[in-house]
Amino acid sequence: MREKRGNWAAFCCFKKSKRHLLTGKPSELRKPDRMAAMDTLVPANSSASPITSIQRKVVLAACFGTFLEWYDFLTFASLATYFSVLFFPPDNPTAALLASLATFGVGMLVRPLGAAVFGSLGDKYGRRPIFIATIFLMGVTTFGVGLLPTYANVGMLAPALLLVLRLLQGFAVGGEIGGAAVYLTEHAPNNRRGFYTSVLQLMGPLGIMASTIQIVLLQYWLSDTEFREWGWRVPFLLSIVLLLISLKSRMNMIESPVFNQLRASDDIAKAPLRECLKDKRTLGRMALLFFCISAGGSLLFFSSQVYTNVFLKSVVKFEPQLASTLVMVSTLALFPLTVFCGWLSDRIGRRPVLLAGLLLGALAILPVFHGLLHFGNPALAQFNSRVEVKLSGDNCSYNPFVAPRNDCERNQEWLTKQGVVYTLEQRSGATTQIAVREQIPVAGFQPDALKRALLISGWPDKADVQQANLPAIVALLLILVVALALITGPQTAVLAELFPARTRYTAAALPHNLSAGWIGGMSPFMVTLIGTRMGDVSLGIWYPAGLLCLAFVVGLVFLPETRNASLEQ
Repeated sequence: MREKRGNWAAFCCFKKSKRHLLTGKPSELRKPDRMAAMDTLVPANSSASPITSIQRKVVLAACFGTFLEWYDFLTFASLATYFSVLFFPPDNPTAALLASLATFGVGMLVRPLGAAVFGSLGDKYGRRPIFIATIFLMGVTTFGVGLLPTYANVGMLAPALLLVLRLLQGFAVGGEIGGAAVYLTEHAPNNRRGFYTSVLQLMGPLGIMASTIQIVLLQYWLSDTEFREWGWRVPFLLSIVLLLISLKSRMNMIESPVFNQLRASDDIAKAPLRECLKDKRTLGRMALLFFCISAGGSLLFFSSQVYTNVFLKSVVKFEPQLASTLVMVSTLALFPLTVFCGWLSDRIGRRPVLLAGLLLGALAILPVFHGLLHFGNPALAQFNSRVEVKLSGDNCSYNPFVAPRNDCERNQEWLTKQGVVYTLEQRSGATTQIAVREQIPVAGFQPDALKRALLISGWPDKADVQQANLPAIVALLLILVVALALITGPQTAVLAELFPARTRYTAAALPHNLSAGWIGGMSPFMVTLIGTRMGDVSLGIWYPAGLLCLAFVVGLVFLPETRNASLEQ
């Protein structure tokens, strides 16, 4: 009877304070009653941990908002080639494309600033209002991109406005990514955090797929002229509908029970970022997150979901539709694998699952990309192993961030795009020349003449699908997907479990966004830079491989087991 009376009292407390819990405002109940009501909402403190209807609503609201963030953010990347024509001076197409890609890149680089600002606000004023603010900012700026005038209408004001909106988008994503992990984990059942929170990691691939499918359908339904004139605006304008749905779901979200407990005990951090930087334990775990967990996850995400598509199109020379289809098949496998790995981390611990993903990624990434070329375009693989191509010239220092400055750099860029392995010889003051076998060297930058010389020597200008082993390619792509799932499955829970409640939002969001933006986000550029300068694009894969090895070693030495960590402390 005493237990029943206790449950009835807790239920009455919850009914009286429901309005305050939904709005995130402190209840006027006495502190003991407030804590009793909170305990009825938080199965995290219960040994039996069913997923309640409230928790299911929290998952849907958090995931839908994060999906919108990624959909908005990645739609820009998909349309970068169109933006180079629409928003930048048309007299230098290469420079315009690089400027467009750089505009996308600044959105990645500003993410840590958004994480620092919104993270501190989330630790001081609550998770719920910050989630509403980030999704509103992201949705409004994305809708604004769809309304922008082009360079033909307003000149240089067009790229300036685009840059401002892009910065605001990145700023909003910095507040969302990492913070969503904290909020969701603080609502999770104690012994099912990995499984419960793993679905959040699926929103990135889902956002990529939704954005890609929408653009492909628009390009199919519209002529190229129609798409360039107004069709490109549709994905951005459509985001206003997604924003309204997401805002409605987030307005109905309840505040994090852990934050409510901090507020009830008057234990909210006054300066969260300063506290993080002063506390050696928190600072050390922020470094662990930066160099190990977030670095490994972001490197494998961009390698398996972004760069594989680029590699299959530009190096293996598959048709874009075939390359995208193969990557999408592997992406579909990521969904169940991520949830399974989250569940597995609840059973055997976060540490062994994360270390397995880092080790598999470090060992497999180089063989996987070599295998993609071997099974996708065996004729090109044989050509590169048999035929020696020598490039010589002065000041051959190609940089993907700027337009090629001379004939040698233009040849570097062209050969890399054709998937041709070449030997580079720097010769001060010499005229640029390319020698293919024993043929007469091609002087300067003559792509047509160089292409003829390569074709005579057996170079295939595109992949022969009949000779390609497509099942083997899918199997190779799945290896990277498995490695990614092993990291992303438990990652959401670990982001929150590593840090104390007072500064958790700031401590998790800042290093995660730094690593995702600066290490993972820059990896495609670094792979291209290293591969082009070394004369073999596959050598650029040593960049993510080396960083994954570093992440594994750091994790092996310093990564703690966090599966049973208390979130209230």
